[in-house]
Amino acid sequence: MSTRHPALERLGQGRCFVIGEVALTHDGSLGLAHAFIDAIANAGADAVKFQTHIAAAESTPSEPFRIRFSPQDETRYDYWRRMEFTEDQWAGLARHARERDIVFLSSAFSVDAVDLLERVGMPLWKVGSGESFNNILIDRMADTGMPVLLSTGMSTVEDIDRAVARVRAKGTQVGVFQCTTAYPCPAERIGLNMLDFYRQRYDCWVGLSDHSATIYPGLAAATLGVDLLELHVTMSREMFGPDVPASVTTTELKQLVDGIRFIERMRANPVDKDQMAADTAPLRRIFTRSLVAARAMPAGTILTLEDVRFKKPGTGLSPDRLDEVLGRRLRRAVDADTLLSLDDFEGLS
Repeated sequence: MSTRHPALERLGQGRCFVIGEVALTHDGSLGLAHAFIDAIANAGADAVKFQTHIAAAESTPSEPFRIRFSPQDETRYDYWRRMEFTEDQWAGLARHARERDIVFLSSAFSVDAVDLLERVGMPLWKVGSGESFNNILIDRMADTGMPVLLSTGMSTVEDIDRAVARVRAKGTQVGVFQCTTAYPCPAERIGLNMLDFYRQRYDCWVGLSDHSATIYPGLAAATLGVDLLELHVTMSREMFGPDVPASVTTTELKQLVDGIRFIERMRANPVDKDQMAADTAPLRRIFTRSLVAARAMPAGTILTLEDVRFKKPGTGLSPDRLDEVLGRRLRRAVDADTLLSLDDFEGLS
């Protein structure tokens, strides 16, 4: 089963596809997972993404914690087990996302997880940075015919070349995410320079997987015309979970989405300065200045700089025409604060 969404149809057409990444911040709570769908939809994102872990298919009881963050799980394997949902529960999450008119996504970390998610309905696949060398997993995703998005947090360019070629050999569309495996990621390691590099090298969708816990890289990437943006989301920075320090809040996500859509409107509407000046002609007359008589002057006065002031409104001679009238003789008397015109001077009209 697969479900195409209008936002997916516009991918690569100047509109950034924004993915709110829940990952495992639901901490095994189905209710919280559903709450995240509502919050991310309310923020205006295009998609909500989870992670689908099946402990028995991807881990062993001896797998250690990289950082021991969970006081209730003895091993990483126990944590993966606690993060599992049943197929019916995953289907319920996907259905909820469709009801909220956002795309449901989940990163699969085993072939068994791909099988499950394919039955639930996945319009595209995301390969996590740690799985980019898992050829069996990539092949299984590509065999579904749905686009495959590759994260690159631990990959060399040669590694990425191989993964892209592997997906394309299946006749499947591919996208590449610039990603840095750092949580949170400092500005110096975001790698915005890689976005155009990937676009030129692979001629494919290009995305930024941002772990900075700020909205700034996403806004910068949108200015560069990125196709996809993925970032971790939390309800609050006081929540429990390993991804929270690298997440934006749902409130910040809304600010980011609003900013991206504003940027897209700017990019889609180049300005013609001459036309803009014509359109603002009435304002120009109000806000600009004119050459004005500094004092009452009789006919025959030869105009000097001391005889002129620059005042509003801008309906008289523009100050940039000052050189045309300096040294000219007035053909008639003028009062103080009179807006000067060429007709006021001998030899000009």
